Amino acid sequence: MAHQLDEKTLVSGQIQPEDVAAFKAAGVTMIVNNRPDGEDPGQPLAADIEAAAKAAGIAYRYVPIRRGPGPSDVDEMQDAMRANGDGKLLAFCRSGTRSTFAWALARREEGADREEIERSAAEAGIHLGPIAHLL
Repeated sequence: MAHQLDEKTLVSGQIQPEDVAAFKAAGVTMIVNNRPDGEDPGQPLAADIEAAAKAAGIAYRYVPIRRGPGPSDVDEMQDAMRANGDGKLLAFCRSGTRSTFAWALARREEGADREEIERSAAEAGIHLGPIAHLL
């Protein structure tokens, strides 16, 4: 299940290639995969999700975050958000936490209000405590 973070960004735990068509129908125009291949047995490969996104006409970015998001991960998220323009972006990882952290840091660097970011993340069930010092 995807959670809305802002008017253009959704976050989710692991998705499957067969989920991509439903995201397309919901207006998603870009998928950002923040989950490294091989974290869990049976997890779909990034290439399989990318192929499903291409087949559905959805832009795809693979930005694996192995621990917490670093500066390059935040830069990649900002770049994806800018490139997607007014479209809807879905970012996912195992639980949605790393993707939400990357989104929060990217939005904050662009000048978004900290309290608004924290509220949006909390509504999605994600506590930003581990990155609060960076906000």
